[in-house]
Amino acid sequence: MKFFRHLTIALSLGLVSLMGQPAAPAGRGNFGFENGGHKLTVWYYRPAGLTADAPVLFVIHGVGRNAEEYLGDWIEFADQKHFLLVVPEFSKAEFPGEEAFNSGNLFDAAGGPRPRGQWSFSVIEPLFDALPGQLGTRRKDYMIYGHSAGAQFVQRFLYFVPEARVTRAIAANAGWYMLPTFATGFPYGLKGTAADAAALRVAFARPMVVLLGEADTDAGHPALRHTPESDAQGLYRLARGQFFFAHAKAEAEALHVPFHWTLATAPGIAHVNKAMAPFAVRLLFPD
Repeated sequence: MKFFRHLTIALSLGLVSLMGQPAAPAGRGNFGFENGGHKLTVWYYRPAGLTADAPVLFVIHGVGRNAEEYLGDWIEFADQKHFLLVVPEFSKAEFPGEEAFNSGNLFDAAGGPRPRGQWSFSVIEPLFDALPGQLGTRRKDYMIYGHSAGAQFVQRFLYFVPEARVTRAIAANAGWYMLPTFATGFPYGLKGTAADAAALRVAFARPMVVLLGEADTDAGHPALRHTPESDAQGLYRLARGQFFFAHAKAEAEALHVPFHWTLATAPGIAHVNKAMAPFAVRLLFPD
């Protein structure tokens, strides 16, 4: 009887998972994770009393690689909606430049294709597999949200990891887009990459939201790319997101495949993750 009493207390404190594996205590923390030759710090937050079957949300940081700050932005929503919050940190040391992080680390310095296991996109699924042992979850699926460069990561992740167990995805305020077309070369399109038409069909069928701040209209933002290809998508993030969504919808119609992406906007919000998060939460947890 004493054993069961102690087990009940441990479960209530979140110290033991229902699978009998050790689980991290409630609150915020981090652990190390290695995949494809890369080392990452993974930040997390477990609300008090979280059950092993609670939803799991990956949040992908922006160009600042400020995963711990993103964790802080989302903690109140994890408490409100009772989900496991996981924020992997793609450091500049391990993933230097946007090519290695938000463009996927698909090619080496000579332009040759890297092994799939070395892609930044290839981190998420193995990390999800590690969560039962690290954090005690027994979920079989997850949601993913990214802001700015993290939105670029999420949008492209759907192209390159068609087997992903993601059920809902949000790409918020991306600076520019890798268009879902094989008529345009990488990084502005899929030509020359490992993605194929079958993967694109799967991506279009995913429930993804392109979430845009209606005040994200600063064409001179210091982190905003300006090249002929990116400016062809629009001169600021709101316009580029609208262009991308319309282009994606037209591509899906041309392929005669289901298109489950939606476009949503956040009134009065500019390029600020913390301000976008409340809108994203309502889309991820509509009930």
